[in-house]
Amino acid sequence: MHTNENIHIVASTRYLPEHPASSDDQYAFAYHIAIKNKSGTTIQLMSRYWLITDADGKKIEVQGDGVIGEQPTIKHGEQFEYTSGAIINTPVGAMEGYYDMQHEDGSALRVPILPFSLAVPNTIN
Repeated sequence: MHTNENIHIVASTRYLPEHPASSDDQYAFAYHIAIKNKSGTTIQLMSRYWLITDADGKKIEVQGDGVIGEQPTIKHGEQFEYTSGAIINTPVGAMEGYYDMQHEDGSALRVPILPFSLAVPNTIN
């Protein structure tokens, strides 16, 4: 979990062996994000940036407006959750990034997302 201006972000991941992309050379993962607003003001998630790195050091950057087609508004004390996915070329990798958010008064806020692992179960002992 990472806290910035009382915005708490928790990430969890799951390998998707049944996903059509999962094969000998690709690995599909779902990641679930929970964003809790403890800032005392309403915030809106405007855009996201992800840096996805596989075990070979290959990096993929993903950026754009909102998440899962939304730019959610999160009131003080509320939580927004969503699930999305990533595909990498190795059984182990990592994701990190940030959300650009905006307070209700229009001031900008960048909330870093600390690195979290993407790993096929039993790959790392």
